[in-house]
Amino acid sequence: MTHSDTQKFTFERTIGQETQRILNQVFDALNDKGYNPYTQLIGYILSGDPTYITGHNGARAAIAKLERDELLEELLRDYLGRSLPDSTPTGNA
Repeated sequence: MTHSDTQKFTFERTIGQETQRILNQVFDALNDKGYNPYTQLIGYILSGDPTYITGHNGARAAIAKLERDELLEELLRDYLGRSLPDSTPTGNA
């Protein structure tokens, strides 16, 4: 390959395990503080307001590491139990 050739970079998505670890951490922290983890996480995903997530055990800082759309995509993938096609925009609206 010469310096004028274009290399193709392939990105492997490894968000799954890290997302699962963070969700478990946040779920446990919310539960420890007496909150309903499901409703609190739904509130966070819908609004983006981090105050839905407790700061207990670093939960709020951990959830902030994830993009909400990626979090929602990962939850949907897990719920459906299958891989979805990449969410790369195609220009079709």
